[in-house]
Amino acid sequence: MKKLLWILAIVVSLVGDTEFAEPKPSIDNPRKIVFPITHGDDESINHVLSSANNVMKFYGPENVRIAIICYSKGIRTLLKKEKKIAVRVRSLMTYDVEFVACANTMRTLGIKKSDLIDGVEIVTAGIVELVERSLKGWIYIRP
Repeated sequence: MKKLLWILAIVVSLVGDTEFAEPKPSIDNPRKIVFPITHGDDESINHVLSSANNVMKFYGPENVRIAIICYSKGIRTLLKKEKKIAVRVRSLMTYDVEFVACANTMRTLGIKKSDLIDGVEIVTAGIVELVERSLKGWIYIRP
């Protein structure tokens, strides 16, 4: 038993906490993270939504701003008719996660604004939104 406790103590001491870069995340200086969703399969969509949720859990929702940009087949994430996904999207929206739809994709696929979950922002081009946010200091993460 003592040997097991000793091994556990060594393992715990080897696992360190993440050290925050300066300035540390705060309400006044949140981490700004942008995720793209470009694939329309459940696994890809849920992976990004879970990643965003995990980031919020780690930093705390008040210390991070998250935007999820959906274009190409990823626009499926934002459709009202996708009931299970819409529940997750609305839940993240309650924590001020931004969801952004690409108007070019919407036009190509014949999607109307009324097809989207309420509260979704629409931009001209999703890929350009990613570029512009990156240039404004947002961290681009592709899980």
